[in-house]
Amino acid sequence: MAAAAKRIEIGEQERAKLERIVRAATSEARMVARARIVLEAGEGCSAAQIAQRVGCSANTAQKWRARFERHGLSGLRDLPRPGKPLVHDQATRARLIAKACTRPEPTESGARRARWTYRELAAKVGISRSQTHAILRQAEIKPHLLEQWVITDFAQPEFEERAGEICGLYLDPPENTLVVSIDEKTGIRAKGLVRPDVQARPGAHARRDNEYKRNGTQNLFAALQVHSGEVAAMPSKTRNRFDLIRFLDQLEAEIPDVEGRRVIAITDNLSTRTTEGLEQWLAEHPRWRFCFTPKHASWLNQIEIFFSILARRLLKHGHFDSETDLAEQMLAFVEHYTLTAKPFAWTYTGKVLVA
Repeated sequence: MAAAAKRIEIGEQERAKLERIVRAATSEARMVARARIVLEAGEGCSAAQIAQRVGCSANTAQKWRARFERHGLSGLRDLPRPGKPLVHDQATRARLIAKACTRPEPTESGARRARWTYRELAAKVGISRSQTHAILRQAEIKPHLLEQWVITDFAQPEFEERAGEICGLYLDPPENTLVVSIDEKTGIRAKGLVRPDVQARPGAHARRDNEYKRNGTQNLFAALQVHSGEVAAMPSKTRNRFDLIRFLDQLEAEIPDVEGRRVIAITDNLSTRTTEGLEQWLAEHPRWRFCFTPKHASWLNQIEIFFSILARRLLKHGHFDSETDLAEQMLAFVEHYTLTAKPFAWTYTGKVLVA
């Protein structure tokens, strides 16, 4: 009489992972088979029974059952294979990587070049283009890509002073002071539809034709009342000092002139903020004062958070038949947003973090 098959112990977490592998449509067939073998072994099935149910040989069932007992889930993966020897030695690879991390030399005619091509790198090092691509891909080097970045210079002398003042206005403003955050979102495109959208349905995303109609652009001046969350806005075809003063006139008319209340406007260092016309406007409206963010620190300006909300909720997926339609839709969004607006929860205090 044959001995009873040995039941292997499977923990709850391991069982859940094995069942997930079996159910997932993206699992590899070999991993599904191995997971089924282990699950059947956990039920006390013999190697012959497992082979019949899974559709493999008894030796295969014994192999993966034993591998799981010794190494757990990691034992179900394939062991590393030696593979064929390297086509090019480590010195050649190092020379290629070093060359790819430099800027190419100017041409004989003196033309500067910004990046290498794979063909040029292959010729320089003396290997094939396909091998060049394979080696650089393995080293995660992509000479054809360029990422742009800008970072706040926390070491600039005025950063901590300006950031501290702005965060102080956010967290503990002076008594009887209204703090507003002002900026403009520029180059907003009025993109119209060439063909109607296809709406989403179960199992399918919404779809939009890649082509679109160019119906012009608009800019949007906006001001956020920091401690109430209310937003005022003004669309404009241009963005110059006259437009800024026109927007300030609009704010001045909309903000009640309560006895003794001051208005402090947090804004960036754009040249339109320091023109003679604006200085004259500030002189004529003494309750107003500008507070400037440090250079490359627009993230300190809370109106940028609202612009992000506007872009995600309206501009990214919206379509507009004309510049007028775009302007009207942005104003309608601002009006609807303000109905339930709340102040942003600002926590940064302006102090530079030290590692």
